[in-house]
Amino acid sequence: MTWELREHAGRHYAILFHYALPDDAWSVELSEAVSTAAKGAGNSDAAVTHVPGVAVLRALVPDEDPTLEPTVRVYSPDEHVVPYEIMRWFMEQVADQVERCRAAFELENAEAVE
Repeated sequence: MTWELREHAGRHYAILFHYALPDDAWSVELSEAVSTAAKGAGNSDAAVTHVPGVAVLRALVPDEDPTLEPTVRVYSPDEHVVPYEIMRWFMEQVADQVERCRAAFELENAEAVE
């Protein structure tokens, strides 16, 4: 799993990327990042100050069938607010993931035909 961090208005946000095997899709998750000091984690990499928290938004990007639409699920029982710039960042990351998956699918199909 990889993630990216961004600070906005004094808060930290994370986008986590991982493959969701049961869904046969890439998962792109937005969360408010949690301080590693707050988690009390034994951090072997002192440069890591924040890690992804509980997902607020999750996009599933199918990678085996380009006709399947990516979907976004909202997890917000406490009406979590996502700033506009963070939402744009998240959607840009989702769009990039869609492009990567579709390009990989096309490449696999081209190689299968040869």
